[in-house]
Amino acid sequence: MSRTIVVDPLTRIEGHLRIEAGLDAHGTVISALSSGTQVRGIEIILKGRDPRDAWAFAQRICGVCTLVHGLASVRAVEDALKITIPQNAEMIRNLMAGCQLVQDHVMHFYHLQAMDWVNPMAALRADPAQAAKIAAAQDYPESSIAHFTQVQDKLRGLVESGQLGLFRGGYWDHPGYRLSPEVNLIALAHYIEGLSWQREVGKIMAIFGGKDPHPNLVVGGVPCAISAGQGEGPGGGDGTAVNLTMLQTVQQLITTMERFVSRVYLPDLELIAGQYKDWFTRGEGIGNFLAYGDFGGTRDNGFGVARGVVLDRDLTRLHPIDLADKDQIQEFISNAWYSYEQGREAGLHPYAGETTLAYDGPQPPFDHLDRAKGYSWLKSPRWRGHPVEVGPLARLVVMRAAGETRAKDRTDAILGRLGLSFDALYSTMGRILARGIEAQLMTERMQDWLDTLLANIAAGDLKTFNASAWDPSTWPERAQGVGYVEAPRGSLAHWIVIENGKIANYQAVVPTTWNAGPLDPMGQAGPYEAALLDAHSLAVPEEPLELLRTIHSFDPCMACAAHVLGKEREEIVRVKVV
Repeated sequence: MSRTIVVDPLTRIEGHLRIEAGLDAHGTVISALSSGTQVRGIEIILKGRDPRDAWAFAQRICGVCTLVHGLASVRAVEDALKITIPQNAEMIRNLMAGCQLVQDHVMHFYHLQAMDWVNPMAALRADPAQAAKIAAAQDYPESSIAHFTQVQDKLRGLVESGQLGLFRGGYWDHPGYRLSPEVNLIALAHYIEGLSWQREVGKIMAIFGGKDPHPNLVVGGVPCAISAGQGEGPGGGDGTAVNLTMLQTVQQLITTMERFVSRVYLPDLELIAGQYKDWFTRGEGIGNFLAYGDFGGTRDNGFGVARGVVLDRDLTRLHPIDLADKDQIQEFISNAWYSYEQGREAGLHPYAGETTLAYDGPQPPFDHLDRAKGYSWLKSPRWRGHPVEVGPLARLVVMRAAGETRAKDRTDAILGRLGLSFDALYSTMGRILARGIEAQLMTERMQDWLDTLLANIAAGDLKTFNASAWDPSTWPERAQGVGYVEAPRGSLAHWIVIENGKIANYQAVVPTTWNAGPLDPMGQAGPYEAALLDAHSLAVPEEPLELLRTIHSFDPCMACAAHVLGKEREEIVRVKVV
């Protein structure tokens, strides 16, 4: 007998996502619907505003990836107005974006994804001495018996108090968990360490952007001045500029990032992936991958992200991308809750994009979505009509097709130790491993950008802002531009049309739209839906751990959520700040 499993809301993500999966009599997934259940609407809010202010609004698209939306916005305006920013500003932007990417990847694994593979309840049965032995063999920075005993005692205190917090509601008796108690304890210890680590490294964005989240940006460069001195006093700046003392702090933080990624995060991924090798054979779905490129990425530049599209896993051909070409990137709404003047079957390039809300779904509360009507607040982006996956895995695939050797060497080394080929990355576990590999590559790039910034300062170049087009009287009557970023979750771009000094149209196509969008008019599923159809069976349909593993592997970022309700609409968690 077939049945439908509904997961709503899907937790441990950013925002609101509903998954409906149809199962056959054997528990195999035979149909899947991905529904974004929260409307965004920032594009509507931006119409008629000053383009120089757009970044501050656009950052509010997300409560996690705040910087990258602001960065895509200022780049779109700069593209429209033909503004070239100083190299120092580019290095600072890269350092901020690199920091957010690494911080986000680590946070995603430990605090959003890890509990799909790690069982904290099993860690209560661990032998701290044996955990310390395993940790020492892995060369973890902290591997004492006392450390793991302390972590286990803290967990036991939570369990005995009944205040499980983030561990409440897990499927801890599910047969899909297979790590030893000691490995579970090690991973849980690093979960806790990662909380303080991410708070510390985020200071990089605050140093350059004044605050985090929502750091400050400016069209034409960055808002922070540079002082060649050590701090306040003669030759040291006025205390508000970024000085050499602050840059020394940035250096220390990059070193901290690299140490945690290389000695904790990646070894944990390798250790856990080795116990779940069957998850390298399921969860791909599409086989098409896109990256806009960023950070100066070219075919021979190991410190950037290459640009292009790979179709059907064909690494011998890298298709070029033109973000301004109306025949390349289009958004479809045939199964989304929007309308187009040209009709629901039309595909629009973002320059001509429309954001007209048209909900025709079932009236809540409801049991199931109606596949014959719209079923998501996400549109369906396509590249030349093809659904594509974006994200860390897509970037590794595109860089491999581009002949970039640094990423290839890192990837092959880890896969070699696991006894796997590159094809294993086309999977649920492959996405997770790709994220860790990219985090290591990014810490190396950050060091290169900081070295370039310091060399410029030593040579007397302190410029961080180009004011040549700041005055609207210098702008053309009409201009359009696109700004793109390789954000933590994938390729992000904002398109802007400016008329008479104001925003006439604004469209953002975010990574999760590429990955989580619904069926298009051609009947093609997006990456989320297709991935769930790729070799998924549920061992316990009432506990759909397998669905969570694959969807979480994309690191969904739907929108910000305020609180969580249970099936009877009771509060699950109430937080009081005093």
